[in-house]
Amino acid sequence: MSRIASFFKYTIMIILAIVSIIPIFWMISGASRPYEELFKYSNSFNIHLFVPVHPTLQNFKDVIFNERNPFLTYIGNTLFVASIVTAMVLLINAMSAFAFAKLRFRGKAVVFALFMSAMIIPGEVTLVPNYLLMHNFGWLDSYKALIIPSMLSVFGIFLLRQFFAEIPDEILEAAKIDGASMPRTFLRIVLPATVPPLITLGLMTFLGNWDSYLWPLIVINDDKKQMIQVAIAAFSSAEGTDWSKILAASTISTVPILIIFLFLQRYYIQGITMSGVKG
Repeated sequence: MSRIASFFKYTIMIILAIVSIIPIFWMISGASRPYEELFKYSNSFNIHLFVPVHPTLQNFKDVIFNERNPFLTYIGNTLFVASIVTAMVLLINAMSAFAFAKLRFRGKAVVFALFMSAMIIPGEVTLVPNYLLMHNFGWLDSYKALIIPSMLSVFGIFLLRQFFAEIPDEILEAAKIDGASMPRTFLRIVLPATVPPLITLGLMTFLGNWDSYLWPLIVINDDKKQMIQVAIAAFSSAEGTDWSKILAASTISTVPILIIFLFLQRYYIQGITMSGVKG
């Protein structure tokens, strides 16, 4: 019975993996086709639906070396913003989560409840207030508008607090007796013990900023400072949509995420698994 159950389990997993990979494979295949061939075989199920008849790298060249839309500049902008936001989120949210988990201060429960209540507010509701705030600060059309509002993650505080709460208080007391200050204890004992959830939060934050579209579209008008998802959308205009270039640009933008995930997937899966049993 166990063999039959294992067979069905792995069969279902393989089917789900194939279904998940097909759109990615079609994206790469479409990016390698001439525009006139892109939808030529879409109405029939045959090998040419996924394998180009006349493969070409011209779409990638047109995207990378486009003087009107310098795609490499957009990648650099996005990498810069996403990296800084991720680093600041890990630092600020880790300290906040540690305070909620281990420190004693008046009104802690009330403040934490207020933080958690913010999770139910849709992001679209805060777009106008945040835009007006950026305008009043004079941060529109600058990286400050992209970085500073994103440095706090209520979900990140909640996630890390669950892990920090599991660290025995005796370890922190022992460090205090040995003369370690609270910042030193946090850096030397607490953070090394929570590497998987930190990497999980870091990956989620980096991916969220890498795929950010609406907020950069609103606050950034200078094309030289624009983000990658807005740049991809720029290939669609009133004159038409160049799907070949969109697929090529999407393929290029996916590569950094895949590389990062391949190196850190073990920690990411471990962090997600542990978050399901912490409480």
